[in-house]
Amino acid sequence: MPNSNLPYRLSALIRHLSLATCVCVIALQAHAFAQDEDKASRPPNIIFIMADDLGYGDLGCYGQEKISTPVLDQMAKDGMRFRNFYAGCTVCAPARCVLMTGKHMGHAYVRGNGGADVQTLRPEDFTVAELLKTKNYSTGLCGKWGLGETTKSDPDNAGVPNKQGFDHFFGYQNQRHAHNYYPAYLWRNETRVPLRNKVVPLGKQEPDSYFEAGYSSERLDYSHDLVQEEAESFIRKNKDTPFFLYLSLTIPHANNEGTLGTKDGQEVPDYGQYKDQPWINQDKGQAAMITRMDQGIGRINDLLAELKIANDTIVMFTSDNGHHDEGGHNTETFDPNGPLRGKKRDLYEGGIRVPLIVTWPGKIKPGSITNHISYHGDLMATAAELSGAVVPDDLDSISFVPTLMGNGKQLKHDYLYWEFYEQGSKQAVRQGKWKAVRMPMMTGKTELYDLENDLGEATDLAGSHPEIVKKMEQYMEQAHTPNPNWKIRAKAPKSHPKPGDGRERF
Repeated sequence: MPNSNLPYRLSALIRHLSLATCVCVIALQAHAFAQDEDKASRPPNIIFIMADDLGYGDLGCYGQEKISTPVLDQMAKDGMRFRNFYAGCTVCAPARCVLMTGKHMGHAYVRGNGGADVQTLRPEDFTVAELLKTKNYSTGLCGKWGLGETTKSDPDNAGVPNKQGFDHFFGYQNQRHAHNYYPAYLWRNETRVPLRNKVVPLGKQEPDSYFEAGYSSERLDYSHDLVQEEAESFIRKNKDTPFFLYLSLTIPHANNEGTLGTKDGQEVPDYGQYKDQPWINQDKGQAAMITRMDQGIGRINDLLAELKIANDTIVMFTSDNGHHDEGGHNTETFDPNGPLRGKKRDLYEGGIRVPLIVTWPGKIKPGSITNHISYHGDLMATAAELSGAVVPDDLDSISFVPTLMGNGKQLKHDYLYWEFYEQGSKQAVRQGKWKAVRMPMMTGKTELYDLENDLGEATDLAGSHPEIVKKMEQYMEQAHTPNPNWKIRAKAPKSHPKPGDGRERF
């Protein structure tokens, strides 16, 4: 006999399944909504990539015609390119100190390349990495540090990256060690990682340091490639939480010891697409390094896309200072300072004006170009605004997030300031279109340039604008605070770089 309750039971089962399905769908939708909401409220990942001794004119998007940089050129099209961005200083260590601490050269602790005793951050120095740790960022540094090293007499040096806010570090502590792209070892956190290379010591050795300055006779492990791989590994490991990656590349700095030993400081595994160019090998090496760097940045971008975090990540690319001429290559081959006057160690524009390219898909208008005047020290306030952290009061740092986003009021510096203690001494100020350079510091003759009409700093207008000169000198005196580690030498440089051509080519 048929079960008369079967239709009712089937109907009840269907209703039950439908209700369960609805509950499941609603739960899934609520979970997805919660994930989206959490993702929307999560601060962005921050990747700050800094090349070493890359000139203002070394990239295609800044006028370079011979060296291929398709990735960075595309990033300029996809994001924003800065035309008035400056290094914190004109050489390595002080520029990195300004970047990390948000204090200009008149207030920064490290003001030159002076060795471990005066080139080490102190416990009281507050870094961008420490700032972002207050907002629970994972922090990583891959590449060159230059602001503190483990030495035989001070194995617990307070300036090493892991004591300055970085959860993870891989690369070089010592900047002279970083000259050699085929070193005997690199550091992972505070442990030395041996490599297969054999180093030929050359030049003055620092007896307290672990490393030997030199070049390699057996070249197997290219440090740039190892740093690149470590950076990618850091991104993969931290993709699910906000992270800050400071990718501090050594390219295209020369191996100065290698230049002395072999006449070729442009160390690269191969010349790539430039091997058949009618250039000297050092020029091929210089071009190959820059293109290799560009390709590595492309790998970073591809990885962000693969991990589906590109839209959650802001990427910034710049250089630590102007171009060098230290590896045996011919700077006239590539015109690395473009329209600017001077190079590394100058306080003319070629020594301190550097590229800045910033991408953030969906946030920054593609193809944007800005004339906003900013510098390395602004990373601190910019990172604070991006992350929601609180900026310390005693900084020389202004966020450029309003410029990136195209909304809000963009605050401006009263002026930008630099000082430098090599080649005698020198200092510089920029306010608006005016740029003043004084050599030696405090006592020398002040030169004055109108950068809007004379980008190449060819015409000194000090004689016709004494009131502006007086104001700029007042800024110099106001900005400079004495530091016992850095003594002013009242001696002007013997020669000055020739003016640039001043032509806008980009």
